[in-house]
Amino acid sequence: MKVGSILENQDLEKRIAITPEIIKKYISLGFEICLSKNYGSHLGIDDKEYLDLGAKVLNDENAILTGSDIILQLGILSDDKNSLIKENQNLIGVFNPYENKDKIDNLVKKKVNVFSLEMLPRITRAQSMDILSSQANLAGYKAVIESFANFEKAVPMMMTAAGTIPAAKVLVVGAGVAGLQAIATAKRMGAIVFATDVRTASKEQVESLGGKFLIVEGSENLETEGGYAKEASNEFKKKQEELLAETLKKIDIVICTALIPGKKAPLIIKENMIDNMLSGSVIYDLAAVQGGNTAYTEVDKVIEKNGVKIMGERNILNKLPISASNLYAKNIFNFVDNLFDKEKNQININLEDEIISKTLMK
Repeated sequence: MKVGSILENQDLEKRIAITPEIIKKYISLGFEICLSKNYGSHLGIDDKEYLDLGAKVLNDENAILTGSDIILQLGILSDDKNSLIKENQNLIGVFNPYENKDKIDNLVKKKVNVFSLEMLPRITRAQSMDILSSQANLAGYKAVIESFANFEKAVPMMMTAAGTIPAAKVLVVGAGVAGLQAIATAKRMGAIVFATDVRTASKEQVESLGGKFLIVEGSENLETEGGYAKEASNEFKKKQEELLAETLKKIDIVICTALIPGKKAPLIIKENMIDNMLSGSVIYDLAAVQGGNTAYTEVDKVIEKNGVKIMGERNILNKLPISASNLYAKNIFNFVDNLFDKEKNQININLEDEIISKTLMK
């Protein structure tokens, strides 16, 4: 059986789905690996490295797409590439089914098996395949690094003969995987860290990392059975706004990570809150591509309002493509390993397996 992968649109995506270190694992399962020419060259990985490990490198991307039993990607392919994929082929990646519904529907109509890994259930057996967690972990780390780079003051407290520089105060909005890594990173770098989340279960995790959890009085735990945040009531939102408005007056750096699967990102930091923030403050909005948690957020732009910088990138992981690719490649291999029946040497779409049924687009 053949596993293939072609380069993503390099303007949007620098990550790759197959790294050299994972090649031997695929080959040990009996797969033949076919990659497009210069597949990893932008990451410093020469084609020869793949060839030496037993992979094939082809000039013709179309031949890879038509000849592979399993196609591994990051994002959804262009319409002309999708048109080449045919019945019973298996396309696996992170396809954002809410934004790409029409493209996915067209593939499903052709009886292509499309698996979108952001739909994985949050169960123990799926942890090794959890691309949302592995990638969000890196995003939370990098958001802090980018924010500190744009903050024009020292972050840790410094005591000198000339006086003391106070530690920067950081607020993390959303204490999921990205938020928790942001808390840990900011704390390690000497900041005083606060965090807020609609899920009260996050309090213990935040405090274990040295952060202070800001809790809305009388709040309920807004968490789905799958472990994601759900939309808050209007009353909760009002109380949260009041708490945030007061807190933001003394905050230097804000990291926004709040997302609701399948919906526009909740607008949490309003215009009037930004108006009262300290001049020189920085907001990094990881939810920018889904509308943003912050007023004024624009994708791939730094907006300045009343001396406050508001940042948000389409894909922050393009700044950590090697680390992100290494983790993604392991996640996706583990998914393929679960999908593959080794005894029969074929793909087994077992719909009684929650991992498969939840990720298969219908």
